[in-house]
Amino acid sequence: MAGNKVICTKNNVDYSSIRKAMSSGARTVEELVEMVGVCTECEGCKSELEGILSSVCGCKKVSLKAVIDAVKNGADTVDKVGQVTGAGTGVDEETGEECGRCKVLIQNIIELGR
Repeated sequence: MAGNKVICTKNNVDYSSIRKAMSSGARTVEELVEMVGVCTECEGCKSELEGILSSVCGCKKVSLKAVIDAVKNGADTVDKVGQVTGAGTGVDEETGEECGRCKVLIQNIIELGR
């Protein structure tokens, strides 16, 4: 997702705040309500939260489920998850450099196993 747009317009919660909460363990809308204060009622919450929660790597379009499955099947490092799923191996379209923004989230998934 390009830029850091506001997702929850009612409570002014942006995309980066949601991803940081996910990197700290949030995996459900209810956990996002508690951790960052999304309202769940505005159009942004209704249309975008589930998609954000289900995605780990936007560059390679890798889902949370794919990363969890890789971890359950023995991928116990960020690099191993990347080898199996492609997550964390993308290139930022704007800079042409390795992206890696999802690596913190991948590490959290490994640590929590979820």
